[in-house]
Amino acid sequence: MSTSAKRTVLISGASIAGPALAYWLHRSGFAVTVVEKAGALRDGGYPIDIRGTAIEVVRRMGILPRLRDAHIDSRRCTFLNAEGGEVAALPPHAVAGSVEGQDLEVRRGDLAAVLHGKVRDDVEFLFDGSIDTLDQSEQGVDVTFRGGQRRTFDLVVGADGMHSSTRESLFGPEEQFHRYLGYCFAIFTMPNTFGLSRELMMWNTPGKAAALYAVGDSDELHAFLTFHQPEPPFDALRNPDAQRDLVATVFAGAGWEVPGMVNAMRDADDLFFDTAGQIRMPRWSSGRVALVGDAAYAPSFLTGQGSSLALAGAYMLANALATHRDHTAAFAAYERGVREFVAMNQALVDNGAATLFPTTVRALEQRNTMLRGLVTMPSATPRPAHSALTLPAFAPMP
Repeated sequence: MSTSAKRTVLISGASIAGPALAYWLHRSGFAVTVVEKAGALRDGGYPIDIRGTAIEVVRRMGILPRLRDAHIDSRRCTFLNAEGGEVAALPPHAVAGSVEGQDLEVRRGDLAAVLHGKVRDDVEFLFDGSIDTLDQSEQGVDVTFRGGQRRTFDLVVGADGMHSSTRESLFGPEEQFHRYLGYCFAIFTMPNTFGLSRELMMWNTPGKAAALYAVGDSDELHAFLTFHQPEPPFDALRNPDAQRDLVATVFAGAGWEVPGMVNAMRDADDLFFDTAGQIRMPRWSSGRVALVGDAAYAPSFLTGQGSSLALAGAYMLANALATHRDHTAAFAAYERGVREFVAMNQALVDNGAATLFPTTVRALEQRNTMLRGLVTMPSATPRPAHSALTLPAFAPMP
């Protein structure tokens, strides 16, 4: 295929779904540009899971060995009561429903770096940039970038996360598609003054949870403060000071190490605050623009499946575009191929994925009883939703 005949695609977002999609599209002969609002690749980040079908995606990309090297390999999850006493200590896979020795847990930044390294020599990256306007026609999509530069692409894909600006410009405000799940969370890093190593410690009272996660033997901990909130705190979502105040108020008087965590949150320069929610849309494309990953079908952190859905969805979208020259047919095939897989994973919340964060005394007692039972039966079965999608062989160039 000559360079002049290559179809051009602009992808917004360089985290997980974006670079994965870029890899498969380049492989099938597209000329790919990725625009990312951050000034550089984001490193570090909290741990994420790669499970089931997504393991096969990264194997086909040739990056599975590198991700196995980056595997966190946590050894223990310890659950604590209100006073800090131990309720149960379990191997992580027994809690997560993952397959020990197969599924992976890596830092989000490590996965992003491996994906970027796989495509950086073949794909154009525009960091510190974003899409300002999209104007579709029968010939293509006229894109105006922040700063005024204009270019035309055959197709545009929004891979820009749960709060996707591409989705908003195409389909309207996020509120139309956001399903709030009743929780807020704050994530940040703090010094590992507890001597924790390759383990998670989680404290619970009804409606509140605090966790310290030691990734490897680092002198830094990932701290999580999660709480039940009947209505989403929209004002706090736009105001970091309000976020800190809200979390501090909710956890005032809490036991264990929570007061020190709240103090560390006050000083943290990497605080990430958000609501637990899902994106549910009747369709994932309009004209020449489509969505992939969290922008289209965020399942929420409660499922542990966001990164896996992003990887699998990127593969299926690229395969559909490689199979169907007509983008309308390709986008329809992509939705047919992935929607049931998405629905099964989003339903994990309704089927108990939120049980780690009970909101009543009785529910907390039931959860603790369940955890104690897992101690004597630690070989948890993997969740069927993780592997419910069978990947087709990747299509040759049309």
